Amino acid sequence: LRPRNNMPMYEYKCRACENQFEELVYGSDPRVVCPKCGSDQADKLVSTFASSSLAHGGSCNSGSCHKSGVG
Repeated sequence: LRPRNNMPMYEYKCRACENQFEELVYGSDPRVVCPKCGSDQADKLVSTFASSSLAHGGSCNSGSCHKSGVG
């Protein structure tokens, strides 16, 4: 088993069976196989990322973040 630290996870959709799945990508190993049908014909999907809210209140507008009560 290879270590999985700092390895990006990508979303893929299989062209053969249309299964959507996530896969950890190991460095220079771009080969992705569908876990449902075994096809290597998968397309990488554009996915969004999650972010956390500011601690102790605050707001982010137009790329600028401010914490409340600081100043």
